[in-house]
Amino acid sequence: MPVALYRIDDRLIHGQVVVGWAQPLEVRFIVLVDDDVAASDWEQELYRMGVPPEMEVQFCDVESASRHLTSFTTDSRMGIVLTGDIGTMQRLTAANSTIRTVNIGGVHHAPNRTGRLRYVFLTPEEEEMLRAIEATGVEVSAQDVPGSRPVPLKELLNAQLDG
Repeated sequence: MPVALYRIDDRLIHGQVVVGWAQPLEVRFIVLVDDDVAASDWEQELYRMGVPPEMEVQFCDVESASRHLTSFTTDSRMGIVLTGDIGTMQRLTAANSTIRTVNIGGVHHAPNRTGRLRYVFLTPEEEEMLRAIEATGVEVSAQDVPGSRPVPLKELLNAQLDG
């Protein structure tokens, strides 16, 4: 189980992922799954600058990530698979029955999104995608940092952010 975390975070690689999650989990590689970033050398270089030198970053579109998931899960090093949106994670989980858990780490405010937690805002379509992921047997929960309590999907979808 060298993939310690499958995470949705619209900020992709940033301090919370690298310091908050990767360091405590002793992560040595991050697989960033994003069709656009996988096709952009300059975006890849920007994300590489956000990780320490001992941590490898791989960039994949959904198709190549699906093909290589077995090699990620059998790597002797600990890793994180990261997507920037729910739709990408849904496509990835649909193609791979080996994914057992998905962490929602940050889906931030945008038009037509309802606040569920201070770090999770969802459209009705995104809520349906999360339900579809869970319906395949994947455990879905929201958790911004390792020390906070995981919020199960059912509880997340019933939550209403005040303000």
